[in-house]
Amino acid sequence: MIHRFLSKMNKEPPVCLSQYFERIGYQGAVENTLEVLHALTRAHTQTIPFENLDVFLKKPIHLETEALFNKLVLAKRGGYCFEQNGLFLQILLQLGFKARPLAARVRLRVTDRLEMPARTHLFISVELGGQQWLTDVGVGGYSLTQALLWQENLEQDTLHDRRRLMHEAGRWFHQVWTDNHWLDIYEFWGEEMPASDQKVANWYTSTYPESSFTKQIMAARALPNGGRLSLLDGEFRHRHPDGRVIAHHVPSDKLKNILLEQFAIRWPEE
Repeated sequence: MIHRFLSKMNKEPPVCLSQYFERIGYQGAVENTLEVLHALTRAHTQTIPFENLDVFLKKPIHLETEALFNKLVLAKRGGYCFEQNGLFLQILLQLGFKARPLAARVRLRVTDRLEMPARTHLFISVELGGQQWLTDVGVGGYSLTQALLWQENLEQDTLHDRRRLMHEAGRWFHQVWTDNHWLDIYEFWGEEMPASDQKVANWYTSTYPESSFTKQIMAARALPNGGRLSLLDGEFRHRHPDGRVIAHHVPSDKLKNILLEQFAIRWPEE
């Protein structure tokens, strides 16, 4: 009953699937299967960059489906979790997937399990064939490039990295294997995040003075060969498929060039 109620609350007008497919370079089947879910997750993350330029420039972030489609598809921009997963959720629903918006607490900079970050992340669960899968195209340099089976302590290899989901004391932890250890990306409980909660979390994340999104420019994109590109706090990083990382500082006068050449992001008009 609750799921049915939230589904009605989250119902949005349809988007143009053909334009979305063209944006991400997808030419596969148009059906609600696991293979399509994997393929769309990968194509989206490799094509639509994660970025926070509008937040950094103190521009409002609109979460209506039309606004998301205009920005990420027609204007060929990127966005952060509420924009990326907000649009992706509507795409999946329109394709007939049983998809739900879920809430999480990002733990990338919070190593103490007793410390509770704010619940400000949006990701997606999908029910397929009696199994639950998770997908997330909006968690920066750790955005998924294929869906994960929602199963405890199952190591799952993707093209870009190894993931697992751990369940401890009623809390789920989404982890990535990096630098020879398991790193918490975020924690969750399976609680849905309706549009009203997304609006509040989006407002907080995009306007709170101490939010990392308001203080520094971020960008990330997955590469088809298994590598990743990222820009954070003035440092550009290229992680190669073999794990090698090449990093260098980006001078302020080169920032716009890096964003355009490496992430296909044009600086927003004033």
